Amino acid sequence: MFHQHQALDHLSNAVTTGLDLGFVELLATLIRQPSVVGAEHAFFRVLQRELEERGAQVTWYEGLLVAQGTKPDSLFLSAHIDRHGLICTGPNEFQYAAFIAGARSDLLGNSVSEELMQKVSGRLDEEDIYAYEPWSGAYRGKGKIKSTRVCEFRNNLIFELEGLEHLVAGTPVAFQNKLAITEKALVGQLDNVLSAAVLVYLFELGFQGTCFFTAQEEAGKSWRYLLEWFRRFGGSTNQLIVIDTSPYPDFETANLQNLVLRNKDANAQFNKALTSKLAQLCSDLGYSTQFKDEYVELKNIELQKNGDKPMSIGSTEMGRIIVGSKGLVDGTTLQVPTSGYHTLSETAPTEAVSAFINVLGNLANLDDMKLGN
Repeated sequence: MFHQHQALDHLSNAVTTGLDLGFVELLATLIRQPSVVGAEHAFFRVLQRELEERGAQVTWYEGLLVAQGTKPDSLFLSAHIDRHGLICTGPNEFQYAAFIAGARSDLLGNSVSEELMQKVSGRLDEEDIYAYEPWSGAYRGKGKIKSTRVCEFRNNLIFELEGLEHLVAGTPVAFQNKLAITEKALVGQLDNVLSAAVLVYLFELGFQGTCFFTAQEEAGKSWRYLLEWFRRFGGSTNQLIVIDTSPYPDFETANLQNLVLRNKDANAQFNKALTSKLAQLCSDLGYSTQFKDEYVELKNIELQKNGDKPMSIGSTEMGRIIVGSKGLVDGTTLQVPTSGYHTLSETAPTEAVSAFINVLGNLANLDDMKLGN
């Protein structure tokens, strides 16, 4: 895994990655803005400004920001904007925000987040954190994580902090996060601010379709906010592409493919025609792909032979909305392979990020692709 101290010091060095400097600067700006699960309002305000500066028409709904161009029905893209963090739940008591926001109502044992809960415990010790007002984003002080443990009674991660004893219940606490750049990768708490930055950047390139920015995906709630929009305004087609990062065990494995597709997740089968169209476009542009569900199923055959617990195939926003909409909304996913998932050093190969932007730009028929080589 890459670490922050290995990063290049200046954003100007981003040109060596083949990514447009404007995109990298945008991502660096957004990644420093807090967006803890259940406390995303402040980040929505930042997104609204960035989108409107690029000509998008922006509308807010509960748990959802919608940005549209002059041809809103031409393409539907969606990315969740919440990131893992903590929430103050009592005097000097802090818990994992995703499980508090979700009230565990959608945590059915089939999500990657739940599988990683035990692994995350202990990874975050000594990390720098800060508190903020959920609506305005106003700074409320900084601190450090002293220890992390899983509470067997509440089935949640419990954090012991120092420096934030003054906070009242309901105050979100974010990880101090900034973008690092190596010669081969972007590094930071990328899930899923990377995808949000890509959608904003598409408007800079002339995108005229519709982009959705959803809240509380890590708590399993985002699909509900998205479905409400389609129930209000959707037509008969509603083919949606949800974009995100996709976890792999290490950087070398993540770097074996440029992009990640899915036939299905733990909830539903994805739209076959749209998935095939994406796969063909990736191939035509010279990008390698892997179907994540097929990868997990092959891994599980090996694990079962050894008597080990199988991996989760993953529970995604796309699968949830397909099931929940009862046919109203259909679609597929496009994902960037990463390592260090759900850590502050999630690592995305720069070649994969470039491919990600290029495929979406070509899908949207954008002519001015400022992607580098």
